[in-house]
Amino acid sequence: MRRTLTMAVVAAALLAPAGPLSVAAAGSVAAPVAVGRWSAREAQSFWTAERMASAAPLPPVPPELVDPAPPELPEAPEPAEPAVPAEPVEPAVPAEPAEPAELPEQVPAATPTPVVTGLPVPSATPAATPTPTPTRTPGSVPTPTRAPSAPTPTPAPTPAPLPAPARPAVPRLPSLSPGIGQNFDGIPVAGRMYLVKGGGAYFCTASVVSSPGRNLVLTAAHCLLGSDTQQVAFVPQYTRAKPQPYGMFPVLRDAGGRSKIWIDPRYRSQGVDRAAALDVAFAQVGPDARGFPVEAVVGGNRLVTGAGYTHARVALIGYPASAARPRVCVNRTTKFTSADARIPGSFLRINCTGYPGGTSGGPFLTGYDARTGTGDVVGVIGGWKTGGDKADTSYSAYFGADIRKLYEKAVAGAKARRR
Repeated sequence: MRRTLTMAVVAAALLAPAGPLSVAAAGSVAAPVAVGRWSAREAQSFWTAERMASAAPLPPVPPELVDPAPPELPEAPEPAEPAVPAEPVEPAVPAEPAEPAELPEQVPAATPTPVVTGLPVPSATPAATPTPTPTRTPGSVPTPTRAPSAPTPTPAPTPAPLPAPARPAVPRLPSLSPGIGQNFDGIPVAGRMYLVKGGGAYFCTASVVSSPGRNLVLTAAHCLLGSDTQQVAFVPQYTRAKPQPYGMFPVLRDAGGRSKIWIDPRYRSQGVDRAAALDVAFAQVGPDARGFPVEAVVGGNRLVTGAGYTHARVALIGYPASAARPRVCVNRTTKFTSADARIPGSFLRINCTGYPGGTSGGPFLTGYDARTGTGDVVGVIGGWKTGGDKADTSYSAYFGADIRKLYEKAVAGAKARRR
């Protein structure tokens, strides 16, 4: 988000001991931990509470920046998974009973949670029938005695499966006046997206989007641009008082060590202004330290495309600058068509106070259900001037056919392996 931060805030972030990393440490940190490896435990070891608290909002992206990195979409499916396009919201099998967040009927339930199971217990081998020793008769050739059968090995005990994640406690939203933002304790489905870029520790806002693999998060594309974007992890409902109430979910890497992120190639090649209408990204996150996918732990919002620009009531959630807690606001959205030829397109616009840097990627939610803490996501803070040039007015790229196609690519590429 192209917001103006005060010099005091920027200086404080740069001087924080666990915030943007020193030049000396940048080389070792920016390199991947290991090609294809970046687990929840590794992410938790790197993103300590101190480092998360001192991370800075991602600096504004220069409008002329063209991402030299190739599109980070999977070039080929995993060997065990044929490249069959997946329906974006059609489940492969019914959802398991222990679903942490009950989704409205308008979108099918997601696939069941992969769980860690023990190896199947082999069936017992029947004991061999004893063979009598043959009697030697004169002139006959002695018949060798059959060797006794080997004892049947005792099967190893089957480890008990992990218990299903507990249903997250959804806090009440504060009493809100239209257009007036308030800090609150957050909701499980939204959180901070942490990353290392250029040797610095930064964050944007992201949220879980429902998918068959139950492993996708949604944010703004400008938050994840650049081949130097490393150590990316999503932390649901982060607050400074409770840094990891639902654990940490690392953005996975492909075989080449690149983060599994889906951004429209035109956004990379044309830049943040020329392709502002495509400022949307999906990322595949791995399971938490216990092995559960993110949607099984905190639930997921439903992606809605083609819903128009005007909505009577939208809940806007974001993590502003150095605030210890996220911010929420409700208001209507309107259509904004850019008159600047350098930033073409039409966008959703919402007036909500107090959304500076750090809130980029925050979801626009309609139909918010206070019982489940989820809603329909129709936008994310970004787009025009990467979200706006004033903290009290925010923008989003329109969720139309291009965003639906991008989501479908992410669903196909992030299809969870069957266990």
